[in-house]
Amino acid sequence: MAELAFTNLVVVVAVTFSAPLVLGLAPAVRLPAVVLELVAGIALGPAGFGLVEVDDPVRVLGLVGLAFLLFLAGLEIDFDRLRGRQLGLAGGGFAVSFAIAVALSLALAAGGQVDTPLLVAIILAATSLGVVVPVLKDAGEAGSSLGQLVIAAASIADFGAVILLSLLFSREAASTTSKLILLGGFALTALALLVALRGAGRSTRLSDALLRLQDTTAQIRVRGAFLLLVGFVALAERLGLEVILGAFLAGAVLSLVDQDRAMTHPQLRTKLEAAGFGMFIPVFFVSSGLQFDLDALLGGASTLARVPLFLAALLLVRGLPALLYAGTLGRRRTLAAALLQATSLPFIVAASMIGLELGLIDAATGAGLVAAGLLSVLLFPLAALTVLRLAPDVTGEGSASLTDIAPTSGGTP
Repeated sequence: MAELAFTNLVVVVAVTFSAPLVLGLAPAVRLPAVVLELVAGIALGPAGFGLVEVDDPVRVLGLVGLAFLLFLAGLEIDFDRLRGRQLGLAGGGFAVSFAIAVALSLALAAGGQVDTPLLVAIILAATSLGVVVPVLKDAGEAGSSLGQLVIAAASIADFGAVILLSLLFSREAASTTSKLILLGGFALTALALLVALRGAGRSTRLSDALLRLQDTTAQIRVRGAFLLLVGFVALAERLGLEVILGAFLAGAVLSLVDQDRAMTHPQLRTKLEAAGFGMFIPVFFVSSGLQFDLDALLGGASTLARVPLFLAALLLVRGLPALLYAGTLGRRRTLAAALLQATSLPFIVAASMIGLELGLIDAATGAGLVAAGLLSVLLFPLAALTVLRLAPDVTGEGSASLTDIAPTSGGTP
């Protein structure tokens, strides 16, 4: 067995510790920690000073971080909100969004900017649920009509993008029909497990044991969540589907099973977020920065011009469908919803890496998409909350805080 070296991992972990601490020491700097983690990775990696590289320990922890990120994104979905008029608006918005994404991607392909327009359309159609939720919570908008619509739309966008990516661009060479069958089998397995878990939850003996062990050194619910995550990821990989689909569905299943958390185990999600955001997820973002091809991005003026082009595409693809909310939210709050929906980064990073591995996009396109995602996280939430300060809540359900005008540095990436 080859001996593993942990020197690179030490530097990566040091960056994950330093990034939020630096931002915490400078509260005037309104910057999500994920941005600093990516930038630090770029600076320390081959594209910068060349001090760190992605070796096996960094690669494995980064992969776990990616899985954990999608797991927590699935866990954020509140299925109670995905119903009625709200579901109709959010679902219709995603359909319009994807149609716009396909049209724009075809136009970009005709202009020689991208090689695989369908993959780029899927990348542009996602919203970063993990960024949007903390922003809304910090602004006191999570329970408002605006917040509920944006969270529902982001949930459907994330779910739809993950499904489409796994169906159309998985690493396994198989026909679309075969992938549909595999995807259907995977969904049925998830449904069967959901039914089984809900049935097991009705057992008084099992519930008592879980309550007794959940806050001891056994941390039984945390271990169960890890088992669910790893099991779904392993099953997705076995079926030739994307790992991110397995991780996302694991979080969604846990969200559906975990209905009594406020009464019996209110700390479970805090513990899972501590494990994810405390270690694994930041390693994924730093390692993504280490693999960022800055030379490809800076290869020429035409290549660099893709960044504002992709940023504008994000705003059009995810922002325009927010016009469907105008009758409910009013013009200013609809603009804020459009900006929040156009915020995307984690899925862009993950999907771009898959596209690069499959040879479907070139390094310059991948770097341009990630750079546009970085700018969206930097600019759009701040702009949205600035708009909210000027737009009183017509429903009276909540209003933006004057002091919280950007996502906190320790928030979900």
